[in-house]
Amino acid sequence: MAHKVTKPSKRRILPPPASDPSALAEQTAQHTEDVLFDRELDDLPADLRWREWMGRIEAALFASASPVPRDDLQKLVGRSASIDMLIDDIQAELKPRPYELVQIASGWMLRTKVRFADAIKAAADLGQPRIEFNEMEMAVLCAIAYHQPIDRAGLADIFGKEVSRDLIARLRYLKLIADGPRAPRRGAPHTFVTTPEFLAIFDLQSLRDLPELDVSM
Repeated sequence: MAHKVTKPSKRRILPPPASDPSALAEQTAQHTEDVLFDRELDDLPADLRWREWMGRIEAALFASASPVPRDDLQKLVGRSASIDMLIDDIQAELKPRPYELVQIASGWMLRTKVRFADAIKAAADLGQPRIEFNEMEMAVLCAIAYHQPIDRAGLADIFGKEVSRDLIARLRYLKLIADGPRAPRRGAPHTFVTTPEFLAIFDLQSLRDLPELDVSM
């Protein structure tokens, strides 16, 4: 008489519950995320798994208009996968292409290569600046970039007058500045700092790439 063989279940089993409620919530959320989105791709051969991870990263970057932080990219691949090595391989494949993968602040983004700027402008007039600034807006943005974190009083010291709230609001709306740490002044007012969008718009990888100020003027 043949015995019926019961196949082991492939259902994932939750690890033992954590004693800390917050740790348990994080553990449960991570388990749910893993079930809904397969990061590890253990069923694929190693070379195909790597190619799939590369494709996921490139797709996420292509779909984003702003730099994608490293932590967000890490969510797309296996826990042991090296984001730096994946980025290196993507950059190598993009060398003959008209766009490139660049680091902006703590994130990454795709952008067209500078040498194609004239072609883009001739084809679709896309080479025009996306944002136009008046003289005062640009001056305030530069002051924040070079003196951050800086508060409204600090800006007033630079310009000899109060900077309008409408001007600050527009720079915020354009996501070029954000709140920084509170200033060591009475009332601890908020300071202003630049954002990754600021770096991307002005083609900077970090604030260290800002041109040096001419203090002789």
